[in-house]
Order: sequence, then structure tokens, then C-alpha cells
Amino acid sequence: MSDTSTLAMSGSGAVASGRAAADIHGGGDAAAQGSGAGQGARAHAQSAADADIYIQRIYASYLIETPFDPRQVAETMAGEQSCGTFARVRDETDELRARARATVESIEELAAAPAPSLPNAYLERRGVAGPWRRARVSLSFPLGNIGANLPTLAATVAGNLYDLGELTGLRLESLRLPSAYRMRFDLPAQGVAGTRASIGAASGCLVGTIIKPNVGLSARQTAALVRELCEAGVDFIKDDEVCADPVHAPLAERVPAVMEVIRAHAERSGRHVMMAFNISDETDAMLRHAELVQREGGSCVMASLNWCGFSAIQSLRRSTPLAIHGHRNGFGALSRHPLLGISYQAWQTLWRLTGVDHMHVHGLQGKFAQPDQEVVEAARDCAARMSDSADDRVLPAFSSGQWAGTVPATWQAIGSEDLLFMSGGGILAHPDGPAAGVASIRQAWQAQRVGLSLEEYSRNMPELRVALQRFGKPAA
Repeated sequence: MSDTSTLAMSGSGAVASGRAAADIHGGGDAAAQGSGAGQGARAHAQSAADADIYIQRIYASYLIETPFDPRQVAETMAGEQSCGTFARVRDETDELRARARATVESIEELAAAPAPSLPNAYLERRGVAGPWRRARVSLSFPLGNIGANLPTLAATVAGNLYDLGELTGLRLESLRLPSAYRMRFDLPAQGVAGTRASIGAASGCLVGTIIKPNVGLSARQTAALVRELCEAGVDFIKDDEVCADPVHAPLAERVPAVMEVIRAHAERSGRHVMMAFNISDETDAMLRHAELVQREGGSCVMASLNWCGFSAIQSLRRSTPLAIHGHRNGFGALSRHPLLGISYQAWQTLWRLTGVDHMHVHGLQGKFAQPDQEVVEAARDCAARMSDSADDRVLPAFSSGQWAGTVPATWQAIGSEDLLFMSGGGILAHPDGPAAGVASIRQAWQAQRVGLSLEEYSRNMPELRVALQRFGKPAA
């Protein structure tokens, strides 16, 4: 995910960049003006620094569906998300366009759809019918329009485009940022290496679990469960996303009670279990909660990213050295429709600019709707650097229906143990108790290292053998 100069699409359906197409929203020379954005910046900027910020560009690719010529719609998209509107206004000069207009980089037309993917009153009012043409469109945006401003970056690449009347489907598929631009934002405070160092696990998969029941336990009951999980040998424990600061277990009580247990375990064992306290709230409250966790000797906090928002997580990152465990809940609303929303690659690119340390990717053969390939690609995105000058990788967190039997598929797909493998029921529902559940998962990972199937390896490993009997066959 380092600096990218182009996202040109290939294939027999590829069309020329479309820069000569007319802008549906007026100004038939928009494409020609847009094609010279870099040159215009160099010619008209008042200084070399000004020119440089407009030459540098962000690249975004989209899947679109429209009854119109995709080349014209691509130009509309470029104008709408930079300096244009439905009609050219007086101050939208050629010089301004050359400096600030987004550019259509490439268009690849795909097979048409038999029906529109989404309803569209704009088209219905005009009696516009198909064919419903689909295309992949790549746009670039000058950094000078945005600066180091994350909400505005998101509004630029994923804002009003979703509401354009010309479209019956749009999905942001990928986002590429220059490395130097990425470095203007926050980096993870801990990341992969820092998380391992905090836990004291230099190698091997990090095994984690979730407080269950999700909600309802008192602070003391939660602490008692944490004690059991620490003794079971987990590396990581997290609150559920629906349990933040409930009346029956407020953070003011839960954090001290749980950290007392974790500190005692560290004194006995020499190992610090990382506990991700869910501090999702309004910004000031999150900062107070993080201060409490740090004061009590904690090492991690968790936040529901989509609901807390970019600015809140940026503020949290800048106020605490603790690892931030980024929970993705709600992402399905943004991603499950193939012609609407945002891909995980683009979503995690934006969120990593807030400086989070861990990001959820769901799990292979899990309980949720996403196909395994999407989970695999998400984990690889998290493990890829966005910077040429710093290690800004985040730890991919696998969860949802994970147990010893899903380890082989995870290993085969990822080929790395730099991940957090979280199992709720696979640990807490093991017939022989949580310690046996943790042991079964570690045994499953060891089986991968030595190249044995779980059935073979379980012959001398009772915890793994019982897990296979209880939960079913290993995931393919």
C-alpha cells in the first residue's frame, strides 16, 4: 500500500481514460481540463511547495452501475468530488480546474446488468431505463484539496457519490495513498511488535477470547471470569462490543476489579495478559476511560470504530500510549451489497490513519456472512505496510465462530502467526474447561508447524481430540 502512480484497469473491455468525455453536469471541456491537473498545478501554483501538494494524488477505484455512458458518469464523479457541480459557475476558471479538479485515470466497462441494483427516483422521474451498464472507474484527487484531514479525505472518496442521480450502484473498491501522505497521520502506538512485547509473546499466534455472556456480569463477576481465563493461558481478553459502560458493571468499577486480577496474575506468572476494555463513548468520556485503564496498569482499550468516528479515534490515539483495538461492528451495513458501500481494503486504509493497533477481520468458516476470501484479503490488507518509512502494520484480529478446527484454514490462507486468534465458545464451551480450550487451539497451531492434520496430532493431545469431538470437523 505504498505510493501508487496509477490504478489503470486492464481487460478487453477497457476504454481510454475517458478524459475527453463531456461532463454530464455541464462544461463539456471538463475532461480535457481535468487531464492536465498535474501540469496545471505546476504552471499556476505560486510556489514549488504549492505545486507539489497538487501534483501528489490519491487514487480511488470504484465499481459503478448506470444507464448512461460510463465515461460521462466518471467525469461527473470527478467533478462532483472536486471543484464541479451540476453547472459550471463563474469562478470555476480553467486555472482552478487545472489545479483542483479530480481526474479520471481509467475506465473498464463490464457486462451490463439485467436490472438496476438500487432504486433511483431521479431516473424514475425522467423515465430513464436500461441497459444498466457497469464499469470499474479509477479517479485521482489532488492532495491540495484535502490536506491531512481524515474526515475530508473520507468525504472526498466516499461522500455524495453514493447519492448521484446518474448511478444505480456504486462501491468504493480500493484506495491508495502516497507514503509521505500516510505519514502525516497517526501511526499505531503498539502495532504488531508492541502488542507482542506487551504480552511477552515473541512468537506464535496470539490466542484471545471474549467476555461471555456479552453483557450482564457485574464487575466482580467479570473479574472472576478474567481470573479463570488468565489461568487458562490466554494472551488477550476483550469486552464484547455491546458492553462498554453498563449500569451493572460500570468501567469505574470494572477496570480496577479486572486489573487487580491481571496484575496479580502477572506477578505470579511473569506474563501480562492484554485486556481490551471497551471504552466506546463520546470523546471526552473515552479519554477519561483510557486514563483510568492506563492508571490501573492496563495496556489496551477497544472502540467501535464506525460509531465513535474518525475524529474521536484520532483524539484517543493522541492522548494515550495504550494499544487501540479497533472493532468493525456495523461494517456489514457498509459492505455486504456488491454494488453499494465500501470494500474492506478502502475502509481499513481510512481507519489506519487514526493510529489503531488491531483491526477485526472476522474469521474463516465463521458464523458471519462474509466469504472466506474476503476475510483472507482483509487480513492481508492489515498486514501490509502503507508507509515506505515506518512499520505501520496493524494486528489482524480473527473472531466469530473460531475454534481449534478453524486453525488449519487460517494457517493455509495467511501463512503467518502475526495475528490475534480469538475464540469465545471454542474456549469457554470446551467440555474440559477454558484451559483445555486454550490448549486445544495452541495444539492446533503446533500441528500446522509440524505439518500434521489435526486428527493425527490429536491422538496424543486429549484437549484437541475432545475439541474435535465437541465442535465438529476441522474447517476445509
